[in-house]
Amino acid sequence: MRSTRPVLSFAVAAALSLAACGADADSAAVPEPAAGSATSAPAGAPSPAASANGSASGSASGSASGSAPAAAPSGYIEYAKYQQNPAMYSAGTVVLFFHATWCPDCQRTDKNLAADPASVPAGTTIVKVDYDSMTDLKRKYGVTRQWTFVSIDADGGLKNSWTGTDTGAAIAAQA
Repeated sequence: MRSTRPVLSFAVAAALSLAACGADADSAAVPEPAAGSATSAPAGAPSPAASANGSASGSASGSASGSAPAAAPSGYIEYAKYQQNPAMYSAGTVVLFFHATWCPDCQRTDKNLAADPASVPAGTTIVKVDYDSMTDLKRKYGVTRQWTFVSIDADGGLKNSWTGTDTGAAIAAQA
């Protein structure tokens, strides 16, 4: 009978750890960064101004000069893709999704977004950010827990942040 006690203790500890993943989703306000912090982006943070006059890799044909800018792309993308050309997304709504592979709530949201890309409204791009490895971005936006969403402006500044959203439409409504 003694051998079941350590297993039970481990199971209780694991359950308590995972329970914090989605606990109190409505009250977890993320503090805004200090004034001026948007001007000093950490390593790995997007810099829309730096790539505003750059082109996407591989295509140099361009469109007629003076033409209207293309509509902002929509969908659910990885941070690496966003980082290649942040300016491309600046005309629309950009929401960073701080995702952790070990978080059941993050897994559910990721599955919903990946399974139904059309659930992300036109003009909204949700960017999946690795919660565990992107510490500079977490620091920049004051993110202290996984399953956090951060809406950013065209310059990468914080507009809004929240936790606890499952679908593209619900994320866009908060942004």
